Amino acid sequence: MAEEESKPMAFISEIVLKKRKHKEESLALTRKTQLESGKSRGQKRKFDDIKRPEQFIKDFRDKELDFIQMKQRAKKPKSASLTPKSKLMFIVRIPGKNAMHPRTRKILYNLKLLRNFHGVFVKASAGLLEKLQRVEPYVTFGYPNLKNVTELIRKKGYGMLNNQRVPLIDNNIVEQALGKFGILCLEDIIHEIANVGPHFKDVNSFLGPFALSKPKGGLQGKKALFKDGGDTGNREDKINDLIDKMN
Repeated sequence: MAEEESKPMAFISEIVLKKRKHKEESLALTRKTQLESGKSRGQKRKFDDIKRPEQFIKDFRDKELDFIQMKQRAKKPKSASLTPKSKLMFIVRIPGKNAMHPRTRKILYNLKLLRNFHGVFVKASAGLLEKLQRVEPYVTFGYPNLKNVTELIRKKGYGMLNNQRVPLIDNNIVEQALGKFGILCLEDIIHEIANVGPHFKDVNSFLGPFALSKPKGGLQGKKALFKDGGDTGNREDKINDLIDKMN
């Protein structure tokens, strides 16, 4: 059997070869520049992350001061401001010092306020108001109206199902998570939250914190109580004005 004749190689012009070589050299140079740039940025970040001894001392003192001030706020005499005027409250975390004491951070985390401009619904009580008094520089709160409860849940609400964030766009998801409590749709969730119903705790545990937008026009920038012209503490019904700016 005769051997098959090999096919002749396709002819590639010199111009094409030169263009191909130039492109490869250009890509290699670009890649080298990117690698060197990335390495430089990484080294800069590492250098920036290294704290000087005086920074450690400052952070420690700031945390201790935060703890002392938290204890002082907790010792304030009880007043009418610690008597809730509604069953439902909405709390918003606002920017504060980064060097907060671990006990302060724990209170915020237990309230699911992990980041600035996160908001949560809570069942109002004198005990809760006392707890919020301890972390006053980091939160503002008040009594939301039905309009804002509805809009927050519809626009920014999501649930936690099997450790996964799920948008509230399908009533089947609501029924799967809360059907055993008779909560079958989004309207049921809104009703239960707005009226602080018998399954408020279960529904609120299903809801994740609301990621709000930075308020239009910003905050006052004053770490004073709202009633004294600042940003913090109890706004009562005025919390609805802030929600409107952040929703």
